[in-house]
Amino acid sequence: MPLVEVRDLVKVFHSGESIFGGGSTTEVRAVDGVSLDIETGQTMGVVGESGSGKSTLGRLLLRLVEPTSGSIRFDGHDLLSATSSELRHLRRDMQIIFQDPFGSLDPRMRVRDVLEEPLLVHDRTNRRAGRERVAELLRAVGLDSSAVERYPHEFSGGQRQRIGIARALALRPKFIVADEPVSALDVSVGAQIVNLLAQLQRQFGLTYLFISHSMPVVRYLATRIAVMYRGKIVEVGTTEQVTTSPRHAYTRSLLQATPEMASLP
Repeated sequence: MPLVEVRDLVKVFHSGESIFGGGSTTEVRAVDGVSLDIETGQTMGVVGESGSGKSTLGRLLLRLVEPTSGSIRFDGHDLLSATSSELRHLRRDMQIIFQDPFGSLDPRMRVRDVLEEPLLVHDRTNRRAGRERVAELLRAVGLDSSAVERYPHEFSGGQRQRIGIARALALRPKFIVADEPVSALDVSVGAQIVNLLAQLQRQFGLTYLFISHSMPVVRYLATRIAVMYRGKIVEVGTTEQVTTSPRHAYTRSLLQATPEMASLP
C-alpha cells in the first residue's frame, strides 16, 4: 500500500470577490483532478513552472490548504475525514521544508528554540531530552553544536536551510514535502542541500515529495517524476522514463530549458 494516495484532488481559488459579497469573481483551478501514489522510501519529484500548482499540491497533502474535492490517504488514514486530534497525531509524521530559508525561521528565536519547539508542542520529550535531540539534529544536517545559541540572521542562506531541514526532522517523520528547497540558493549551495537530502533519506528511510521548477535537480533526486502544467499532471513515470523518453511536449520543453547543476554528479 502506498504511503500517500491522492485521488481526483481539486483546489479552486476565487479572486476578485468583494468582502461585502457580490462583484465578479474569477475561478482558478490551482490543482485540477490530480491522482498520485507515493510509495514508502520513494522520492516523488513534482516539476513545473511557477503557477503550475505544484506548491499548492504539496500543501494540500499536508492539509495546510483545504481541498475543494478529492481524497487524500496517508499511511492508511483518510486525511480529509480525520478529526483535529487525529490530524494532530498524523502531523508528527508529515513535515515540510519551505522554499525561503530567510522567511521560514522566526528571527526572534535561537536555533535551540526553533528545533525544540516541535518536540515540546507534540509532547515528545522533556527539556533535557529535547536538548540532546537538538544536538543530534544539528549533527545530522552538518552544523556545529555551537549554533544552538545563535539567531537565524547570523547564518548564511544554506545554513538556514539546513536548520529548516533539521526542524522538519525533529519529530522523526515518515513523509516530508520539500517545497522548492534550493530555489533561493545559489547553484553550489543548492547542490549541497540536495546531496544532504539524499543522504538523510538513506539514513532515516524518509519519503519525499520534492517540488521544483528545475528538471535537472528533480532528475538527480527523484525516483519518480510527475510533471504539472496548469494544475494537472500531464506526465508521470520513473525518472528514466520521463527524462529520456518524455511523452508530453511540456515535459520536453522543461528538459530543454533548464541548465544542468554543475555540482551534481
